[in-house]
Amino acid sequence: MKKIIYFSIIIITFILTFTYKEDILVYYNKYFSNDKQVPTKLIKNEYYRDYNFKYVSNTEDFSPENKQDILNIYYTIINSGMNEFTFYCEDEYTTCRDDVKDIANDQVVISNINNFVHPYNSFKDIETEIDSMGKINIKINRSYTDEMKIILNYKVEEIIKNNITSNMNDEEKIRTIHDYIINNTKYDEQRSDNNIIEYKSDTAYGALIEGYALCGGYTDSMMLFLEKFNIKSYKISSENHVWNHVYLNNNWYNLDLTWDDPINKDGKDLLEHTFFLITNEEMLKLDTTEHTFDKSVYLN
Repeated sequence: MKKIIYFSIIIITFILTFTYKEDILVYYNKYFSNDKQVPTKLIKNEYYRDYNFKYVSNTEDFSPENKQDILNIYYTIINSGMNEFTFYCEDEYTTCRDDVKDIANDQVVISNINNFVHPYNSFKDIETEIDSMGKINIKINRSYTDEMKIILNYKVEEIIKNNITSNMNDEEKIRTIHDYIINNTKYDEQRSDNNIIEYKSDTAYGALIEGYALCGGYTDSMMLFLEKFNIKSYKISSENHVWNHVYLNNNWYNLDLTWDDPINKDGKDLLEHTFFLITNEEMLKLDTTEHTFDKSVYLN
């Protein structure tokens, strides 16, 4: 009889442990574990941007209290250039893990955050791991390799040396680079229309080194020069398009190199300035489809 009771207790204990294992782990971690939940130390690389926006801001607090805090943490981590980072949900923030899951699984939100960082710190893909004790681990695969950055930095410096003069104002510098990129880059129709990938045309490498670009390549290329000129900017994306948003003379303007490099049926290269430093109102008068964007994200 005693053996039966003893065996029954073991079975019940096993079932309860399996059923409530997450709660048990959380309780153990809170009251008995000696492991301190300390976030990874943030290390900023040379492409970290000290810019805050209405949608996301840099933070030094990695103990979130609400969903906006989580957005700011993601932005700060991506902006820093680190490839892996860990932070923790506090017990008081009861919906923290669910909010992290919502953000991590929403590709539109994650892509929006990506638009506010330096191209070199932007990600190709990002993975979020969440455990039962509120540990959040983020792993980032960057869009640009170290080799790509070295080659691009040399090319950017060469273009500036050969095309930019000390007496140019910021608008003249932007126009010069706008024209250079368009005159030396073709839109990658093969990739856009047929999904044939021959070039890294979604990056600045495709545009500046290989001579072929999609809208992402045009936009990243322009942003590399804007950073060199210390001109504040970020990228705006709609459902199927992306372009530059530039802060100049205390105002924000749109700059779309892709649409200023139209595809001509007879194969001739064209250079336009229709989408060169225009306001939101001017842009939407020209186009109400490709340039329609979420104003709750891309606010100045």
